Amino acid sequence: MELFKVALSLIVIASLSATLSSAHPGFNFGWGGHGGSSGWSFSLFPEFYQFSCPQANDIVMSVLERAIANEPRMAASLLRLHFHDCFVQGCDASVLLDDSATIVSEKNSGPNKNSLRGFEVIDEIKTKLEEVCPQTVSCADILALAARGSTVLSGGPNWELPLGRRDSKTASLTTSNTNIPPPNSTLQNLETLFKRQGLDEVDLVALSGGHTIGMARCVTFKQRLYNQNGNNQPDQTLDKGYYYNLKSVCPQSGGDNNISPLDFASPAKFDNTYFKLILWGKGLLTSDEVLFTGSAGTTMQLVKRYAEDESLFFDQFAKSMVKMGNISPLTGFKGEVRKNCRRVD
Repeated sequence: MELFKVALSLIVIASLSATLSSAHPGFNFGWGGHGGSSGWSFSLFPEFYQFSCPQANDIVMSVLERAIANEPRMAASLLRLHFHDCFVQGCDASVLLDDSATIVSEKNSGPNKNSLRGFEVIDEIKTKLEEVCPQTVSCADILALAARGSTVLSGGPNWELPLGRRDSKTASLTTSNTNIPPPNSTLQNLETLFKRQGLDEVDLVALSGGHTIGMARCVTFKQRLYNQNGNNQPDQTLDKGYYYNLKSVCPQSGGDNNISPLDFASPAKFDNTYFKLILWGKGLLTSDEVLFTGSAGTTMQLVKRYAEDESLFFDQFAKSMVKMGNISPLTGFKGEVRKNCRRVD
């Protein structure tokens, strides 16, 4: 059945290839290339489910609308899920796998444990898709669709999303611990970790703008308040009024799971306020503020430009999300399409 569906996809690709290559010159079907067991290479493209599951995005959006209306914070959680997936083994839904006899789950890594959220929403989307289009839409594509949908429903940009990712049969706890940028990252550390994924400084600043929505736990910014440089002093780049407000939420002892908005001015609205706050010394995480106070003039200028021009930020965020979503996808005959996103079939 699985091979039949892949073969059917090839027929669809063949029928669309001439149209798509002109309409989407970035997509290369690579006939006769070196990818996949068939001897062909495969690329992602927006119309991947045009015939096999044309209602896929509508189903995703219907679940997201309810989930985000019930809890606006969920939009940021789902956006973060996609990010934490792509930075480990590529965008392959490895982050969704639970512990099993063969899997050591990425959910238990330092960046993810007691922090990553939204798994139940992904489960609901997958269940509804399986009812309509059995074993067709991958969990990796669900994560990408949910990230875009969450951005749109929060007031952010839309973009044409290449699809056709397949799901991994493995996970990597170790890589999850080493590849996902920690909240106390220096600018150099951020640039190194993004470069490892083929992402540049423009992508770094634009994608960091995803922090315009969502919350962070006290444990992720406590160091800034009480011992930023190992001298029992706060981060001197913090605005003083903001510093005292954060201290009331995040005590020196305890309170690690208390939460504070990443963008306190409009925490549920996807806009460019995040960059304005950074300019004012009111970025919540060290990894936010160093975009402006770090030594690289490029990131500082980008923060200023995005603070001044929301449409410029929206345009680049969309481009960088597509670029991130293209990190090492499994395509063609590689991987699988899971029936349940939490376990390998």
